[in-house]
Amino acid sequence: MNTLSEEATAPGSVRKIFWFEWPRHVSRAESRSLIAGSCGWMLEAFDIFLYTLVLARLIRNFVISAPTGGLLTSLMLISYGIGGTLFGLIADRIGRKRALMASILVYVLATTASGFSGTLMQLAVFRFVVGLGMGGQWTCGAALIAETWRSEHRGKALGLMQSTWAIGEIIAAILAGFLLPRMNWHAAFFFGLIPALLILWMQSRVSEPLIWKSRVSAAHQSFAESLRVLWRKDLRRNSVIVTAMNACTMFGYWGLFTWIPAYLSLPATKGGRGLDLTKTVSWIVVMGIGKWMGYTLFGFAADAIGRRRSYVAYLLGAAALVPLYGMVASPGWLLVIGPLVAFFGTGYFSGFGAVTSELFPTEIRATAMGFSYNFGRGASAIAPLIIGLLARRFGLGPSFIVLAAAFLLAALLALALPETKGKRLE
Repeated sequence: MNTLSEEATAPGSVRKIFWFEWPRHVSRAESRSLIAGSCGWMLEAFDIFLYTLVLARLIRNFVISAPTGGLLTSLMLISYGIGGTLFGLIADRIGRKRALMASILVYVLATTASGFSGTLMQLAVFRFVVGLGMGGQWTCGAALIAETWRSEHRGKALGLMQSTWAIGEIIAAILAGFLLPRMNWHAAFFFGLIPALLILWMQSRVSEPLIWKSRVSAAHQSFAESLRVLWRKDLRRNSVIVTAMNACTMFGYWGLFTWIPAYLSLPATKGGRGLDLTKTVSWIVVMGIGKWMGYTLFGFAADAIGRRRSYVAYLLGAAALVPLYGMVASPGWLLVIGPLVAFFGTGYFSGFGAVTSELFPTEIRATAMGFSYNFGRGASAIAPLIIGLLARRFGLGPSFIVLAAAFLLAALLALALPETKGKRLE
């Protein structure tokens, strides 16, 4: 593993380097792994948000109902879960870099094929395959970064990777605003060819982590054996806790952010706040800035005060703010509270990669990260439906209390995990 230079570890210099100069001490392998993982994660956000923006046109083009359109989104979330688990198993056998490249290739081919869809069934099949590839990108990218970066900066690196989700959403919004008035929905999917360039760059510039290269048993394990190791007595407790914790956080995230645009724009008679289109978009952009800051700063907090303490603080903040956001009616207060909800309601995701990578051994690290992260993602597919059903009776704002309960439960589960700050991967 890489070590800090003498200058970096000299007395009195740690604080300065931690906050201001630490990028100067990042190795070439660390920076390239961060670029590769971040680009893959940004691509996933870009794809998901762009799809939601063209969904209305798909509904009109194929003459389908809104629930059917929502079902397509749920189908993708399920396939993300399957793909993330599958590519975690693959990454433990063939390597993090090659598995990440394979997941991007699956995405490139399937999303381009989506642009040629002539029927709803064809589109559904292609989007399911897209989900398989996209699901693997967090798993492989996070494992690549976690095993390449030193423990003292691992949290920051994974936080920076996670922050690119907000950037991907912003790029998708800008592209859709330019593209959709001028072209049909098919053209939006052809931008999936661009990430093929990332594969070529990774082939020549990114290296497999040395810690993975030096492992002994992973290459000889079957997929079933990898899952059995994950359920080994000394790993079982942490496996269950991190999977349940992530399922709760995913439930809270998708239940909240799927419905926020409707919550802001629907009239009060339908449980919304009645903002016009311009205000709705502006309020969401401001929340996007809050997301980016939450993702990024979590990494610094995790490296400074610990993973568990940061995780619990963020989740408790979300549990307190989400019900408040559902109660206020003033546009001004929605604008003030919204970025804070986004900050605490998403920033904790930056810690999941650090926590899981430090809890599990190298031979099943990607398997554990992929399973625990993506099982929660698949389980969260029901969250938008549950909030929609509750909103029919109680309104959208009051329904957010259920999401606050999910965040609170996740915080309690996080307390049951050991602190792993400073752990060097072996």
